[in-house]
Formats: sequence, structure tokens, C-alpha cells
Amino acid sequence: MMSTPHFEVTHYINGEFVGNGTTFEKLYPATNQPVATVSEGKQDEVNAAVDAATEAFKTWGKMTPKERQPILKAFAAGIRAHTAELAQIESYDVGRPIRENTHGYLDRTANNIDFFADFAVMQGTEAYPMDNGYINYVMRQPVGVAVLITPWNIPMLLETWKLGPCLAFGNTAVLKPAETTPIGAWKLAQIADEAGLPPGVFNVVQGFGPDSAGEYLTRHPDVKLISFTGETTTGQAILRTAADNMARVSFELGGKGPNVIFDDVDMERALYVSKKAAFINQGEVCLSGSRILVQRGVYNEFVERFADKVTSETVLGDPMDPNTTMGALNSQEHIQRVMGYLESGAQDGKILIGGDQPDMPEPFSNGNWLNPTIIVDADHSCKVNQEEIFGPVVTVVPFDEEDEAVHLANDTKYGLSAVVQTSDLGRAVRVSGQIDAGTVWVNDWFIRDLRVPFGGMKASGVGREGGHYSMEFYTEMKTVCLANQ
Repeated sequence: MMSTPHFEVTHYINGEFVGNGTTFEKLYPATNQPVATVSEGKQDEVNAAVDAATEAFKTWGKMTPKERQPILKAFAAGIRAHTAELAQIESYDVGRPIRENTHGYLDRTANNIDFFADFAVMQGTEAYPMDNGYINYVMRQPVGVAVLITPWNIPMLLETWKLGPCLAFGNTAVLKPAETTPIGAWKLAQIADEAGLPPGVFNVVQGFGPDSAGEYLTRHPDVKLISFTGETTTGQAILRTAADNMARVSFELGGKGPNVIFDDVDMERALYVSKKAAFINQGEVCLSGSRILVQRGVYNEFVERFADKVTSETVLGDPMDPNTTMGALNSQEHIQRVMGYLESGAQDGKILIGGDQPDMPEPFSNGNWLNPTIIVDADHSCKVNQEEIFGPVVTVVPFDEEDEAVHLANDTKYGLSAVVQTSDLGRAVRVSGQIDAGTVWVNDWFIRDLRVPFGGMKASGVGREGGHYSMEFYTEMKTVCLANQ
């Protein structure tokens, strides 16, 4: 095991790394020992960051996408150049095994910047000649200062997912990362600074949410856009706040994704996809296929083989060890929340495997560890089938007919994502069309194309981002009517 470093994490405001003397400790999830001392932002830091972004917008917003493109491409190249360091930082922040950071994750993180730097250059607008000789044409222009609030589960990927289109379309940004994952945002700011992003274009304010940096940012009257990924109740609070300033909002919120497995499925493929969808990142993924719905003809076979596969292939341990397949949950507070769901699951159903915390060797004995857990025989209306657990916990529920599968899939307040597994193409199309979810994967999970819309239905979000949908959110449209005289 390598020695754990200690980071001094600051804000990044107007091109400078600054603190204010008020700090908090960030703990490493695998040991619960301090791994960083972090500057805590308050109203003064929020005001300074928004002021810097407002001033920078006067120049950055007037640049053409072609002029912004090389700066953003240098930012993406810097992320790729720092892959090894960023992979370690993401594990220190999240608790995720480093193998998951190095298998495409950081390339996707860089590509979020790369893609939109190019995409913005290629966009055109509309023109409409009229019979009287007048011409209407549409202009797109950046909106202004954007607040980007990101969660702790896949922080760097989601930070650049918001930064890429925000900056490429000419807005300026204040990023507020989750308080338990501050290091990656601070490092991204260093890379952006080295890439030549002008002062004030990209700012980072560290800190907490309610009555702190997060709330102060969403209440600031000069903020024009708010992009938030996180828990549904927090999104509802931000939505009420944003209304006071008529700020635009785009929210990706909670999920309780169904993974629907029909009896004609390729079983080996279904087991692979189901394990990936349930337990990557310790199950701390809003898109997780955490409700597995299995047609009764293959239910017993699936449950037995799935439990064997999860048990035999899961290696808990040092997140920095490339052989580790599951790391630690993000915080002590969060693991207590997940354990509360396991108590409910044991009462409402049967814990088939897991449900307990493993004994770990030093220095990991005080970390946030939980064995992967499968719950069966729980009614679909119970708590573990209805609420987002956000941990390495899945339920398996049988169904008989296709209509019942669709009913169960839609029987939650969420509608973020779903998986449909079948060898019948017609059924795949039919069922995917009936499930209330912003994204439906067929026979796989977590495949992303940055051109397509991404977001949730029902309590899982407001709006869509990705491709043209990000352009819609991050730009303002103006119609110019040109007289023929």
C-alpha cells in the first residue's frame, strides 16, 4: 500500500488559488483518516467568484466558439496528461477502486471538454425569408454566469460534463463540488489554469450546501443558470430559490432504475450487465440498475447464478490496488444511511448475500466498507424497492407477463434510467417505449453518446443536456428581423 498524501485544497477565484483561514477536513473513505484540509467558502467567497465570473463574461462571452476552442482543447489535453494523478485523486475523494478510474473514466472526463469545444464551432442557426422581402434570422448568444453544483459519486466526470458546454458556448462558471469530494475540482482548476483559461472564466468555491456556499450561490442575483446533479429534495429546494431570480435550471436528480430481464435473455450477458449496473462505484450511481425485475421462468436460475457471480468476483480492499473491484462508500454519514435501508430490507424481505460490513485489515479497519448485498422476497411497494439506496444493494423481484414488467418498472416516483434485457428485438422496442425513463439501455448499461439528450422524468429531473440540448440550455436565442429597404 502506498502512503496516503495530504492535500491543501483551496478555492480558485479569478485565476488565483485562495483561502480564507476557515477550513474543514476531508476524510479518505477507505480509512476515515484526513486526506485534505479544505478551505470553506462563505458569502464573501461566493460574491468574489460571481463577481469574477461576471467580469470575465464581458470578454469570454464575446469571443467566437472558434476562439474559445483551442483553450478548451488545451484543458482537455491537460486532463489526459494528468491521468495517473487524477485517477488517484478520484479514489481519495470517492473511495472508488482505481481500476475504475483508469478504464476509460478519465478519457470520458476529458472528452466532455473536447466534444463541446468542437461541437460549439460546428453549430449554425436558422434564417427565414418572408414574402415581403424581410428576412428573420436567429442568433445564439451565451446567457451569463452559471453555477454548477456536482455530487460526490462521480465528481470529475460530472464536473466536466457541465463545464464543457457551459464554457464552449461562452458562459462563465462557478463550480461548487460536494464537500466530501473537493480535491478533484481543485486539481481541475489547476489544469484549466495551466491551459490558459482567462481569470474568472472558471471558478471553484469549496464548501457545504444549506446555509453555506451552495445556497449562497443559488440565491445570488447575478447567477443566470444553475445546473445541479444530486438528490431530489435538494433539487426541489434549489428550484424554489432559482424562481426568485428567474434563473434557468437543469437538474439530474435521483433514480431507482429497473433492470428488466425476460426469459429469452442471454443469461451470461444478463449476469454481466446486471452486476455492472448494480455494483460499479459501490452502487453509488444515480443510473444504477438497483431494481432487478426477472421473468419467473428464469428467476431461480438468475438469482442463484447472480449471487454466486457477485460473491466470487467481488474483491473489497485498498482502492489503490488494481486488483480491488469494490471500494469504500463515500462517507460515514452515507454508510449509516445505507445500513438503515438494510435493516428495513431484512424486515420486508430476505437478505440473500451481504447486508453486513466486512472485517478489514489495517489501515482500513475504520473505513466505510459494506459487502455487496442482494435482497429477495420483498414486496415491490416496500421501502427498499421504492427509495434510492445509493449503495451496493439490489433487490430482485419476479414478474410473469410483459405488462406486469412495465407496471413494476414504472412503479416508483423516479424516471431516470432503465435496462431492458431480451433477445426479442420487437419486445425491446415495445418495452423501452413504455418505460418512464429518460434513458433506456437494451442489453447493456452506462453507454453514453454526448450527442443525445440526457436527463430524467418524474422526480428524476428537469430538462435535458447533451448535444443540441446543452446548447439550448447554455445559450439565449434572439430573432433579428431585417427590413428590405
